[in-house]
Amino acid sequence: MIDRMTPFRRKKCGKSFPVKVCTLDAELEFNLEWRATGRDLFELVCRTIGLRETWYFGLQFEDSKGFISWLKLDKKVQDQSIQKNHQTASFMFLAKFYPEEVAEELVQEVTQHLFFLQVKQAILSMDIYCPPEASVLLASYAVQAKFGDFDEDTYKPGMLASEDLLPQRVIDQYQMTLEMWEERIRVWYADHRGMSRDEAEMEYLKIAQDLDMYGVNYFPIQNKKETELWLGVTALGLNIYEKENKLQPKTTFTWSEIRHISFDDKKFIIKAVDKSSPNFVFISQKVRMNKLILDLCMGNHDLFMRRRKPDSMELQQMKAAAKEEKQRRQVQRNRLAREKQLREEAERDRANMEQRLLQYQEEIRLANEALRRSEESADLLAEKSRVAEEEARLLSQKAAEAEQEITRLRLTAMRKDEEKVTLERKTREAEMLTARLVEESERRAAEANKLKDELLKARAAEKQAKEKLLDFLSRSSNYNGSTPASPISSVTTLYSGPLSPNNAHSEYSLLESESTSPDFNLNINSYDLIAHGDAEQLSLEIEKERVEYLEKSKHLQNQLKELRTEIAVLKVTEKATDFDQLHEEQVKSGENKYSTLKKSKSGSTKSRVAFFEEL
Repeated sequence: MIDRMTPFRRKKCGKSFPVKVCTLDAELEFNLEWRATGRDLFELVCRTIGLRETWYFGLQFEDSKGFISWLKLDKKVQDQSIQKNHQTASFMFLAKFYPEEVAEELVQEVTQHLFFLQVKQAILSMDIYCPPEASVLLASYAVQAKFGDFDEDTYKPGMLASEDLLPQRVIDQYQMTLEMWEERIRVWYADHRGMSRDEAEMEYLKIAQDLDMYGVNYFPIQNKKETELWLGVTALGLNIYEKENKLQPKTTFTWSEIRHISFDDKKFIIKAVDKSSPNFVFISQKVRMNKLILDLCMGNHDLFMRRRKPDSMELQQMKAAAKEEKQRRQVQRNRLAREKQLREEAERDRANMEQRLLQYQEEIRLANEALRRSEESADLLAEKSRVAEEEARLLSQKAAEAEQEITRLRLTAMRKDEEKVTLERKTREAEMLTARLVEESERRAAEANKLKDELLKARAAEKQAKEKLLDFLSRSSNYNGSTPASPISSVTTLYSGPLSPNNAHSEYSLLESESTSPDFNLNINSYDLIAHGDAEQLSLEIEKERVEYLEKSKHLQNQLKELRTEIAVLKVTEKATDFDQLHEEQVKSGENKYSTLKKSKSGSTKSRVAFFEEL
């Protein structure tokens, strides 16, 4: 490492040359020693921007013949036919290889940011096809990453219209002004509140990686039948596309089934792991591109194999550091959010205090105005007061005289009222006495009648008893002195039989059985019901969580469908490109990037090679 750094140390002796390296958001300038290699320059750039995930990136340049090339790390910079502007070598620091899953593989924030900038530029320059509705969603995340949270107080209409957010192809296809596009971006932008820059950029990349042309390097090729096709070099393998369709591959060869790649002049030969399969052969139409194709194939294959091995110690340390940094930033964001909330509350309190102060000031002004008016009318009020006092004195004298007359009349009326009350009281007492006498007379008459009735009944009963006695005595004389049986004795004999203990016991047992069995059955049934209820509740909760998860995962697709339906009526069909038509057919058939890739990988390697030859 020390030897590699020596070319960048300024020395009094030795020849150097200027180099300019452009990332997508910065320009870097260096002075390199004449013998510096590509690796020296690449490592210098990585150290300068703080990048450790170096395996995705490379230095791109335009060679002396106008072809795009990647700087070879093991060769001297001066030996690579670099085109120079005013003796300055210019390079672009770009992603050369793409991850399979951005959320899992990209560790550093600087790596995510560089990928975000490059993918965004590719979408806006239409190198990657993006449907209109997805373009609007991606634009909302790009705005969140650049401006932070949406703020209604600072947001002004037209603020986003000046930004480069949508591909020109999308703008041309619809009868919509920039303000109309901005309004649709703003709606989604407002939904991203609380999302940090790195989170917004990661959401952007997670959506962009589902686009069909994401991460694909296209090269024109031919098969043995000289059919013009496209070769797509990706992180997962090699895709073969028809000339008119760069979205849907016809067949795919994954890196896991490729054993060896080589080329001879225009002819590429790819050997499969399955030795029974024939070689996959295609013809490259541009000989100068062959080294680039081979370089991309080797790099993607190496990364493909590395991902399927345990992480290196360096990568583990990077992930651990990134996790700690993310947690630290989350804590900091939470603290800042809390401080922001407290600051907003303080601002609201201050605004309320200012409002109250204004109210108090207004009340004081009104009070002073009223005081001034009252002072101006003080003399008039004093004169009125003197007149009022004189009138009050006269009225008081007349009131005293009237009060004396009223008192006299009141005493006369009171005497008349007392006489009237006394007369009324005596009348009521006489009426009450008369009523009591009448009631007492009626009661005595009723008692007399009742006594008469009872006397008549007693006499009739006495007469009947005498008749029965005489009749009984006359009948008893007919018997020869025998004693009649006692009625009481017969009654006693009739009820002399005791209750059986066995019967009593049987009756108790039956009652006991009837009283205990229902409780027992009720307990068992209750237990079954409770257990059944718990299982049912658990099942409902699981089902609820599943539904919520599915709804959350479908929310984004529903948003995109709604926007697509909303702007469909404003679409100019004549301006639709071939990619738009292909995408519409793909949507109608229910296909997406991953279902298409799955179909293109079906079948054996041998059958796919044969299919490629027949295209």
